[in-house]
Amino acid sequence: MTERFTGSFTQQEPIPEEGIEAALDVLRSGRLHRYNTAPGEVSQAALLEQDFARMTGAKYCLALASGGAAMTTALRAAGVGPGDPVLTNAFTLAPVPGAIAAVGARPVFVEVTPDLVIDLADLEAKAGQAKVLLLSHMRGHLCDMARLMDICRAAGLIVIEDCAHTMGAAWNGTPSGRWGDFGCYSCQTYKHVNSGEGGLLISDDAEAMARAIVLSGSYMLYDRHIAAPEPEVFERVKYDTPNISSRMDNLRAAILRPQLAALEAQVTRWNARYHEIEAGLMGVPGLTPVPRPEAESFVGSSIQFLLRDWPEASVREVVARCAARGVELKWFGAADPVGFTSRHDSWRYAERQSLPRTDAILAGLLDMRVPLTFSLEDCRLIARIIRAEVSAVWQGQAAAE
Repeated sequence: MTERFTGSFTQQEPIPEEGIEAALDVLRSGRLHRYNTAPGEVSQAALLEQDFARMTGAKYCLALASGGAAMTTALRAAGVGPGDPVLTNAFTLAPVPGAIAAVGARPVFVEVTPDLVIDLADLEAKAGQAKVLLLSHMRGHLCDMARLMDICRAAGLIVIEDCAHTMGAAWNGTPSGRWGDFGCYSCQTYKHVNSGEGGLLISDDAEAMARAIVLSGSYMLYDRHIAAPEPEVFERVKYDTPNISSRMDNLRAAILRPQLAALEAQVTRWNARYHEIEAGLMGVPGLTPVPRPEAESFVGSSIQFLLRDWPEASVREVVARCAARGVELKWFGAADPVGFTSRHDSWRYAERQSLPRTDAILAGLLDMRVPLTFSLEDCRLIARIIRAEVSAVWQGQAAAE
């Protein structure tokens, strides 16, 4: 009998009971807005910022409405404005170039490597074209961050890290988001903590974070933040920084705080699932796994592999055959966007750019979510299905030659 997977690739675990109770307390109080506090009360949003700053080792943290809001706020706080070029990975998701476009700036794409990280040689060649790098740790893959920062410092680049897929990850022990000037995180349902939507922004730069807090819509209530610069820093920026309301509310913050406390244990669970799938895909003819460097502590909430130099029709056949057996693979080589998946030449708000190395990689790149609702046996079954279907198409190609 042909095996079939019947689980869901989009079903998340329930919110922890502690988070549900905290959310109910907020609902009973009616004080959902982060600045609507009783005398002597510290809001859940302010406490979340304090929790996350401590967890990452950052001086300052700001809770926002989304990961995209974290990126646009960081770009504005860094001084990026209309027409400015901003470097970013050619392999990422649409909210990253979208954040650049949202502030009126121009994405300048940097090639990626077969390891799915930014091409540091191409970055070095293009570093003089911009003053900011919005670095996407796409699908949880970290490049050599020490070398990247050497390149950026030499070129005078401000580095904003998009850590939507790397909350809980690190390079040589330094958390993602702590290498650059800013770290941006997402709390959207399919990320490592789940409040439906939400974002977090960290930095050690007092003036930049003061601007970010005012940008987020603090009005003159910045004294109700804990993980924030001193009041005198706000005095320097408050009159020339616009209010672009993008705050997180207390309800979402209440849901998130227990999840942050459990993140380390959740990372261990994700990685156990990742390793089961990875082991099951080793040695499949025509399938190239993506290596994980020893210096990288990653979170295996998704997995990728390459069908390098395969014809488009064969890649599509693998996706279709796996889908028929209940396994949802996303292909990054399609000409048109599908769901969350798109490639650089479909973002028509960005100037079309020649990226031949990236195009060759995306043509054979397949991606799959690994939710914690999968059991380890689920992961072994999924790996067997992918292995069988890739092998079948590979053998069919060989027979046709």
